[in-house]
Amino acid sequence: MTGTRQLDVPDEQVPDEQVPDEQVPDDQVPGDPVPALSRNHDRRIPRHDRRDFAPRRSRYAVVVPVLNEGERLRAQLRRMHDHGHGLDVLIADGGSTDGSLADEFLAANGVRSVLVKRGPGRLSAQLRMAFAAALDDGYHGVVTVDGNGKDGVEAIGRFRDRLDAGYDYVQGSRFVPGGVAVNTPWSRYLGIRLLHAPMLSAGARTWYTDTTNGFRGHSARLLADPRVGVFRDVFDAYELLAYLPVRAARLGLRVCEVPVTRAYPAGAVPTKIKGWSGNLDLLAVAARAATGRYDPVPDQASGGRPAELRPAAGSG
Repeated sequence: MTGTRQLDVPDEQVPDEQVPDEQVPDDQVPGDPVPALSRNHDRRIPRHDRRDFAPRRSRYAVVVPVLNEGERLRAQLRRMHDHGHGLDVLIADGGSTDGSLADEFLAANGVRSVLVKRGPGRLSAQLRMAFAAALDDGYHGVVTVDGNGKDGVEAIGRFRDRLDAGYDYVQGSRFVPGGVAVNTPWSRYLGIRLLHAPMLSAGARTWYTDTTNGFRGHSARLLADPRVGVFRDVFDAYELLAYLPVRAARLGLRVCEVPVTRAYPAGAVPTKIKGWSGNLDLLAVAARAATGRYDPVPDQASGGRPAELRPAAGSG
């Protein structure tokens, strides 16, 4: 594609390193300090409850957004725990009612915290909730992975390593060398390869291959940057997934892709995107992200700070 840059794709995975089973003080975590973003910063975060089972122990957090994923989530959390990736796990729950998030099970399988959204919004609202919690807790970055059991969690270490190397946005891809796509529905494959990824790549001026994939890495620098403006109510459903790869690249931040596995089970596809209308909505969101419709608008009266980030009565 003319005018785009090719992303870096690491040739091989660096072996995972175990993190000691103790909290890591902020002043002992190597690298740049976490960008300041306190609870008093201008942010729109949905109302939520939080349950903690352990102190912070790692430099980065893994955020798992879920909504009634049942045994798919439980099996994934067992795999993540057995894999020993060494990162704290935060569950971002959209209000599950299926009993899959019992405290005893979560604590036994390495989950550090559960955040349960009580306010309005869907996936992007869950992510705003979790990103804010991660920044407040002092994490230097966040890896996100869906909780429906489709992703190869052994790749978590690749995202950690790319964040350690200074990348700000790391996109997981089943379509780069080393990636694996299993049972991907043809409609989904064609939609990603022919429409969604080219559209966002054009907007980003950077070539991406798997832009609907929620397996990603984000630096704290990216999440706290007011030029990005993650904590706005405009991000409700799938908007953040389309917006962040475009905005990160357009701002000149360091972006890359890493190979991952995404395996669909035979039969019914576990997805929250339903039918033609859901897929058309996804493409409409991608078009808005590619054309800058979600970019913060500078407000000269506030010294150039994005207008959407100013406090508003009744927000939250």
